[in-house]
Amino acid sequence: MNARTDSDFETAFATFSQQRVGAVLVGNSAFYIRHPEQIAMRAARDALPTIFPRREFALVGGLMSFEADTTDGYRQAGVYTGRILKGEKPADLPVVLPTKFQFVINLKTAKALGLTIPETLLATADEVIQ
Repeated sequence: MNARTDSDFETAFATFSQQRVGAVLVGNSAFYIRHPEQIAMRAARDALPTIFPRREFALVGGLMSFEADTTDGYRQAGVYTGRILKGEKPADLPVVLPTKFQFVINLKTAKALGLTIPETLLATADEVIQ
């Protein structure tokens, strides 16, 4: 589902309910990023397990988030800036994909949804919100 306005969230979640969707993966769009509380609250209200693209969503009640480590991304941008300032052509630099990620689980939300998160998954999380 694609939401572009606040009212689109209601439509999307109503559709999820009608189609008996088992879980939702929220994309990383600028519109969604501006509405973490609204999306997390609606997912909780519908008891719909949801994974989000940013840690902030898990902090406001989302079940879990998985994102590229922004600190590492900024470090890599600094490395590339240095290389360009030393004379390398940007077109000659390779595309670098993220290698570090942050995985956050909100255990309080999991319990509210009646989910048991396996210990092996909790052990791999970078942060577990109690």
